[in-house]
Amino acid sequence: MQSNTQIHPGGSPKLSPAGLLPSDPLDTASRILRRLLAGFPGALEYRVGDSPPQRIGKGAPAFTIAFRDPRVLRQLVLQGNALPLADAYFHGRVDFEGDLYAALRLKNYFMGFRPTFRDRMRLVFDALRLSLRKGAPGRAAAAARDFAYRHSRTSDREAIAYHYDVSNEFYALWLDPQMVYSCAYFEDPAMSLEQAQCGKLDLICRKLRLAAGERFLDIGCGWGALVCWAARHYGVRAHGITLSERQLAFAQERIRREGLEGQVTVELRDYRDLPGEAVYEKVASVGMFEHVGLANLPVYNATVHRVLKPGGLFLNHGITHDEEGWNPRSTDTEFINRYVFPDGELDCIGNIVGVMERAHFEIHDVEGLRPHYALTLRHWVRRLEDAREQALALVGEERYRIWRLYMSACVLEFEDGATGIHQILASRRGATPPSLPLTRRDIYSTN
Repeated sequence: MQSNTQIHPGGSPKLSPAGLLPSDPLDTASRILRRLLAGFPGALEYRVGDSPPQRIGKGAPAFTIAFRDPRVLRQLVLQGNALPLADAYFHGRVDFEGDLYAALRLKNYFMGFRPTFRDRMRLVFDALRLSLRKGAPGRAAAAARDFAYRHSRTSDREAIAYHYDVSNEFYALWLDPQMVYSCAYFEDPAMSLEQAQCGKLDLICRKLRLAAGERFLDIGCGWGALVCWAARHYGVRAHGITLSERQLAFAQERIRREGLEGQVTVELRDYRDLPGEAVYEKVASVGMFEHVGLANLPVYNATVHRVLKPGGLFLNHGITHDEEGWNPRSTDTEFINRYVFPDGELDCIGNIVGVMERAHFEIHDVEGLRPHYALTLRHWVRRLEDAREQALALVGEERYRIWRLYMSACVLEFEDGATGIHQILASRRGATPPSLPLTRRDIYSTN
């Protein structure tokens, strides 16, 4: 689907191929779709404008793609990946009706699409015919500015604000009552999201073997769920840091509401600016190191090592990738960084553990929770869809669609194994050995 022909959105090609004449855009769009989807292994329907739906494949279609603007197909053909479909969906130029998860499988189909040279030329010529249609193209969805992976203190704060400062009320629509925006822990798939998130908070505390009176640091504390849980149930003195002003305000109010002012504090602070040496017995970082940047992981781990007491425990919980490094030019990466997590970067678990070891941490446990995150995301998507009208009132149609598509696509990434999530339990090496039992029985035996 790659082409060297360059056009400007809504304009004409610089050089019109011989014989290229305007045609009915609905007929042209339908012809493009039949060529694009000829090898699709399932069954679907498509609809262009007000034309009747057309079926591809055999059996009952799992979904329908409705193209309100046929020029989306021009972008799809000439750009050579599925990103134009996502952008068009965000702005209502395309709709997916029926099973959204099945529709998102189209991405894998398009990634393997290999037309002959003759078919590719036919697709390009038809795409250019659509470009001759009069009228301005639909506005592109709002995207994050180019952060360029600088990961300075300023750019990190701006990136966090882009994602987390949308609206506390919006997140509350689909998160659990604890406001935990990370992978839940399902001892049974039938558990509610509320039960599974409480289970995850407690699992972290048990892995860290939190004890009354200890000083506990949560890096990237979100809306304060973990620091409050740890203080209330384990008697620690907890401190959390965040770069999100809205999360900070929520967490501070939560601490007051729960009567934990003497045990829990939170502040707006970059992890690099944490003061002191050997301050905390225990440190957790949950869903945060994905924002650090691969080049900054040594600094991140060195900072945790500095503020952790010798023998102290560090639980590092975050999303990982099935490939080494982070390719900003891949379709998945471009989508996530453009619309959801600007400057976010992932790496494989082996590299994450290696960086921690080079920072003089001893690794004790690594647990993969990939199926748990797929279940968590399915809960979030369903709750967001159920709260659609409230979400539209809070953040508008475009933002609602971005979050719905992003989380639905992540479900498939976790279910397929392209993306994982791991909890790594480590200790700071030193003269004081970590106070860990010989077995893991205490973690999973809660009676």
